[in-house]
Amino acid sequence: MQPVSLALFWHQHQPYYPDDVTGETLMPWVRLHGTKDYIGMALHIKEVPEFRCTINLVPSLLVQILRYLDGGSDKHLDVSRLHAADLSGEDAIYLVDNFFMCSEQTMVRPFERYRELYLKRAFGREGATAALKRFTESDLRDLQVWFNLTWFHELLFEQDVELRKFREKARDYTEDEKNWLLEKQMEVLGNIIPLHRELSESGQVELTTTPFYHPILPLLWDKRSCREAMPGCPLPKYTTPYPEDAIEQIQRGVALHKELFGTAPRGMWPSEGSVSNDIVGPILDAGIEWIATDEEILSHSTDGFVHRDAQGHITRPEMLYRAWHVDNDNRQLQMIFRDHGLSDLIGFQYQRNDPHWAADDLLAKVKEIGRVVEGHNGQRPALVPIILDGENCWEYYPDGGVGFLRQLYQKAVSDPLVNPVTVAHHLAEYPAEHRIARLFAGSWINKDFYIWIGHQEDRDGWDLVHITREFLLKAEKTGRFDADKIERAWKELFIAEGSDWYWWYGDDRCSGQDELFDELFRRHLRNVYTLLDEIPPAALLRPVTKVERRPLHTQPKGLLDVKIDGRYTYFEWLPAGHHHAGGTRGTMAMVSDTIIKDMYFGFDLSQLLLRCDTSDKAIEDLAACDELRIRFVDPYGVEVRVDLTDSPKLAATICSDGKMLPVDGVHAAIDRIFEIAVPWKSLGCKVGDMLQFAVELYTNGESIGRTPE
Repeated sequence: MQPVSLALFWHQHQPYYPDDVTGETLMPWVRLHGTKDYIGMALHIKEVPEFRCTINLVPSLLVQILRYLDGGSDKHLDVSRLHAADLSGEDAIYLVDNFFMCSEQTMVRPFERYRELYLKRAFGREGATAALKRFTESDLRDLQVWFNLTWFHELLFEQDVELRKFREKARDYTEDEKNWLLEKQMEVLGNIIPLHRELSESGQVELTTTPFYHPILPLLWDKRSCREAMPGCPLPKYTTPYPEDAIEQIQRGVALHKELFGTAPRGMWPSEGSVSNDIVGPILDAGIEWIATDEEILSHSTDGFVHRDAQGHITRPEMLYRAWHVDNDNRQLQMIFRDHGLSDLIGFQYQRNDPHWAADDLLAKVKEIGRVVEGHNGQRPALVPIILDGENCWEYYPDGGVGFLRQLYQKAVSDPLVNPVTVAHHLAEYPAEHRIARLFAGSWINKDFYIWIGHQEDRDGWDLVHITREFLLKAEKTGRFDADKIERAWKELFIAEGSDWYWWYGDDRCSGQDELFDELFRRHLRNVYTLLDEIPPAALLRPVTKVERRPLHTQPKGLLDVKIDGRYTYFEWLPAGHHHAGGTRGTMAMVSDTIIKDMYFGFDLSQLLLRCDTSDKAIEDLAACDELRIRFVDPYGVEVRVDLTDSPKLAATICSDGKMLPVDGVHAAIDRIFEIAVPWKSLGCKVGDMLQFAVELYTNGESIGRTPE
């Protein structure tokens, strides 16, 4: 069999957090992902010199990294630098409220001192003011240290003896030691861009770009393009197109890339994989040779000629796993299409599996694609594009993804049936032969632009951009303002055109800081007026966010009286707490649906009671699953495992840290619904204990879904 061309494509991006008028930066995520993911992902690649892949670096991310190196800061960093003895009450409350913003399970609990501070904070039980009374000066300083320390990539500890010894100390840090760590943080940030340039110049990595502030290009070009995928979608009040803004965002992105890396990018990830026929010409004009988006765009661009069936199987796979081209004025823009199933496995599933097994499983699936495609493409190998965020999933891997990525990269280069490639190198050898007559207008998520224009809040945001842009055009025509002021005002508008603000509007996604994202969006628009000596309109002072956020789940309202029989009985579960799947979408999005649609949970005096609903009958929908696990965060390390292979007979076991515990009184049943009762004594729980859990499904030892995600 001919080796499969494996095109791993990591997308590195953060919203533009700074307010360049006031100098404030309210969120720390560029800095923290910098010391964890941006440096770590590059170090992983350098570790295996034969490995090849593609990394997309968004220009506005690069600008923010450079801003830190030029003395920039953020609110978290400012509070980190304060002497613990001199913290004001306001700063101390900010510290204990905001310095646990990371994955509790993988970035807090593994470190005894950080976990001790987390438990002392008692989230969900007490407010910051009450909790602060338990924190000593040493506690506060250690918290300043640990929040920054846990965001360092694991490979940095392997390579830096001093950093490793610093973490091993664990507690009672001094001010000098804390400041040493914060200086080390800047040192790491300073290595990110040079290391990526080194990898690019060596040929290991192809670096690509995105329009500067990550706008949805088709909506800038014509907001009506949303109706191609959503014919009934309401439009904003103002639908004036801004093609010149789209062109400027593309051109500026290419220019910065060339300035920082010495060569112009050949490839581009259009923001959120958003494409339309309109934007092909401007992308080609900027010198871009290829772009990437999702497989569903290919499906709709070919009227379903290539698509996944109801079982997830791809029709005509040989046509998906190859490049296509779309034409403009006798020019060709080549395109590749991400396999969203494989991409989602890395982003959402493999974090809960053994890392070596997960890497081997991914490569096995890639090779199977090659086997299926073999013979259909002549001498052309299958091209398998796996495209996803390169930063957001790794904090949910127990080791930050080190075991998985090491195994994946090393096995990929040693396997004769896998050929890791950069996209440009593959296209140079195997250019696209098949033509897309008309490119469907959509994004990588559900093939549409719903996230960015489908909610009334989104449309209100677009109208505010329009009003501000009209003001800026009129002010520019007066000739009263120098070129620098006008340029700074346009920059603020371009920032507000970015996709990230709209990502958090509406009720389908929640960051936990939606109000802050809303404030930043409106602040950038207000800055246009401020820079041009005008008072912003009142509409920019009022929050766009109007949705009352749905909680992750409701709480039980009373004791349950449930017969565990797998039958649907409405009144039995009426007082239960409820979680509906799909309401937990955050920074990342998963294309595939979860099997479990709803969970109901509660208790009587002696046991935990849980019910899981699927789309139809649970006994049929779960037939392909071998095991259902209730995985507890509290009590930590406990799992209830239910064997589904002999359904409707269900056998349950309980494990704690991998050891089997006595099973006494656990009852489970499956028919239309799945139900289970687990005695408190079997879980080792007592009155007053915190209880946190998720339900996970397994097939052949592989995690195939988790609720909540």
